[in-house]
Amino acid sequence: PRHKCGNQKSCPQNYFAFKIISGAANVVGPWICFEDLVLMSSVKNNIGRGLNIALVNGTTGQLLKTDAFDMYSG
Repeated sequence: PRHKCGNQKSCPQNYFAFKIISGAANVVGPWICFEDLVLMSSVKNNIGRGLNIALVNGTTGQLLKTDAFDMYSG
């Protein structure tokens, strides 16, 4: 069976499914999936160098904001 965000097993009831892939240098970009919806990826062109963060409402699961913080250049 297929599980949300490509996880190996389903999450318990009343839990959100998510998966975060950090990427590899500048070859493979980071990827964030939440409840089977890709929030950040190179395909969506909303990732950057450094920390990539998706802010999600913990009650509703609604995406509030995405951003990248460049930790190299300051």
